[in-house]
Amino acid sequence: MVVFATAGKPDSYGKRKFPQELPDYLGEFGLNGFEVQCGRGINISKDACDFFRKQTKISLSLHTPYFISISSVDEAIRQKSIGTILESAETARKIGANRIVVHSGSCAKISRDDALELALDTLKKARELLDKNGLDEIIICPETMGKINQLGNLGEVLELCAFDERMLPCIDFGHLNAREHGKISYKSIFDEVESKIGTKRMKHLHMHFSKIEHSAGGEKKHLTFEDNEYGPDFEPMLDEIAARGLEPFIVCESAGTQAEDCAAMKKYYEERLEVCV
Repeated sequence: MVVFATAGKPDSYGKRKFPQELPDYLGEFGLNGFEVQCGRGINISKDACDFFRKQTKISLSLHTPYFISISSVDEAIRQKSIGTILESAETARKIGANRIVVHSGSCAKISRDDALELALDTLKKARELLDKNGLDEIIICPETMGKINQLGNLGEVLELCAFDERMLPCIDFGHLNAREHGKISYKSIFDEVESKIGTKRMKHLHMHFSKIEHSAGGEKKHLTFEDNEYGPDFEPMLDEIAARGLEPFIVCESAGTQAEDCAAMKKYYEERLEVCV
């Protein structure tokens, strides 16, 4: 089953009680998923955790804090990041989620190869710590990043995922499109993913999607589907997903219209699926 989710609460959520009214709100759009946003820190009440864990209408994922830096040249920062990944995994279990999204890091003043080596070592240690604490079911999803000077192009993220079956790439198509200045091939992306991590893992990819304004340095800001100047277009992505029989977790990250835009993706996918069948 494909999960169609929003990244956090859309503007149209309004003053509804959170999270109590979230499943029904998403259901109004035909959506079945939600990515809990912990970018500024993990601060979810026990009551909210209990509600999320007990509800059965929506699937959940969790985005870890932005201040995690798995490729930092400062060992103390990397160690702290490992601790935050552990805390994120513990929180994911509390809310009933089994995957956490982690930013891939920065290259700073070191080479991309050196940054990748540091990031890989950090993630291996984080994976070991999660296993040591009985969190072996939690999937870590390194994310493709939108700025060119950031670690996290497609090849780098796939290398970060290669060492363990429980590592799953978070393919952010808006980010990749921004890095490539509007020139991406969905077929080439899926072909590379399948080549590097295999068909089994590719079937259940984690994905982020939004249109993103970009400049020479890559990502500038997230947009809505109403924008016609910047891409990418979602239709070719969903064509590939339907044709390949994939069942990803797709998170819409539009700027405030996540639910409305995600519903448009779901509607198109269902129509396309009928053609493929």
